[in-house]
This record gives sequence, C-alpha cells and structure tokens, in this order.
Amino acid sequence: MSPYLFDNSAPESQGRFSALEACYDPVSRRQLASTGLKAGWKCLEIGGGSASLGDWLAEQVGPDGEVTITDIEPRWAQARSDRPQVRLLRHDIVRDPLPGDGYDLVHARLVLLHLPERQRVLKRLVGALRPGGWLVLEEFDCSWVPVLAAPDEDAAVLFRRVHTALVGLLEGAGADPLWGQRVLGAMLRAGLVDLRATTYAEAWPGGSAGIALHRHNVDQVAHQLAGAGIPDRDLDRFRSLLRDPGFVANSYPLISVRGRRPFEEYQP
Repeated sequence: MSPYLFDNSAPESQGRFSALEACYDPVSRRQLASTGLKAGWKCLEIGGGSASLGDWLAEQVGPDGEVTITDIEPRWAQARSDRPQVRLLRHDIVRDPLPGDGYDLVHARLVLLHLPERQRVLKRLVGALRPGGWLVLEEFDCSWVPVLAAPDEDAAVLFRRVHTALVGLLEGAGADPLWGQRVLGAMLRAGLVDLRATTYAEAWPGGSAGIALHRHNVDQVAHQLAGAGIPDRDLDRFRSLLRDPGFVANSYPLISVRGRRPFEEYQP
C-alpha cells in the first residue's frame, strides 16, 4: 500500500472526512458541475473517502451513467454507495491497475498531494480519460495557514509550531505540502488543455467544523508529533485552543484545477 501519513482505517478518519465534507464539498461540487457533468457520464472518483462526492456524482449521472469510487480503505463509503450505477473498489492508485478507461470525468481531492509517485499517477489518470474528457484535481497549499486572531501571542506561536511539525511529518511520508501550487503546471505538462483553476479559503474560528480538521489530524499522529518535539501537554493546549471562539485560523487553501484531454492529440 502506498505511504500515507493518515491511516484511513483509523477511527479518526471518519472525523477527518466529516470536516473535509462540511467545508469543501460545496466547492468540489461546483468544480465538477463546471465540466458540463450530465446524465449518462462515466465518472471515476479516486480516493473517495466516505463517498459523499461519489454519491453526489451518481445523482448527476443518473441510472444511465456510471460512477466508480476507489479508496485504499473503502469501508467508510459502503453505507452510502448503494446506487446501482455506483461501483465501489478497494484500490491503490499507485500499484493497482486502473478500473477501466474512457472516462468522461476523473476527480481526485487531496490524493496526489500524499503520493511520492504523483507525477506517474497524474499521467495514468490522463490516460484514463476519453478524448475530450475532464480531469479535476483539488489540492491544498499547506504553506499559507495564517492565524487571523488569537487570545495572545503564545497561542498563535503554539498553533504555528504544531502545524509546522505536522507539515514536516507529511514531507517525511513523501507528501508535497505545496502540491496545490504545482498542480496546474503539472496538468499542463501532462498534455491537458482548457485549464482553469480557482482557489478557495475561508476563516475557521475555534469550535467550527473546519478547524476540527486540525484536531483530527493531530489526534491521529500524536505519537509521531511527540517524536518531532511536540509533547502531550502542548497537544492538549492545542486542542483547547481549537475550541476557543477567540482563536481564528485561515483554512487550508483548496486549489481546484480542471483540464480536458484534447480531442486530437499531437503525435511526434
């Protein structure tokens, strides 16, 4: 199985998925709809998590369409993906063969960021499209998460220190925390055309659904953070800070890029 800092089989994964869905699903749905998504389309959702977007895609393509949802741990999606046009697969995008080709739409949110083999995976996803088919990739830029308000400077320093340690763990696991900045260029080099990109961010106050993402992340890797110099007492202070409405951090910017495979491709 491909390296991944956050174990999708861990109980904390469900909370992480819920936070991502609450904050980013409306953004992702708009991006997917902008491709012209319609009934009868054949779609591939990579790293489908709890299948919130896969289920929405199934509604859009209707009974004459097809939605394949893949994940390295598909059990979180099993309760939601019961439509006849949905196929749910346990699948490692790095090592396993792709489940078909000729897709009208391929989508992945916060998947390639974690994969050292992201360039090779991108090439495979482009190859799975039909001519004129759309690839939509959505990735974080983890470098810009400023503190917008804090009870005091010590609180702001604590947040930045824990977040910096978490980003270091991501890099150690082979992730690229800046992949959101690079994804449009990578898709251009992969031969896609009609590229468009948008960036979405918002303020996350303490106690909100979004800022809970930070809590679920640190809970899942608390042991590794301790090894990176963040003791349990500091993590306890960090968790308390995330519940304080007087603390506000910027969300992770989500950079959404869409591009299509050319109808006629240049053959040197």
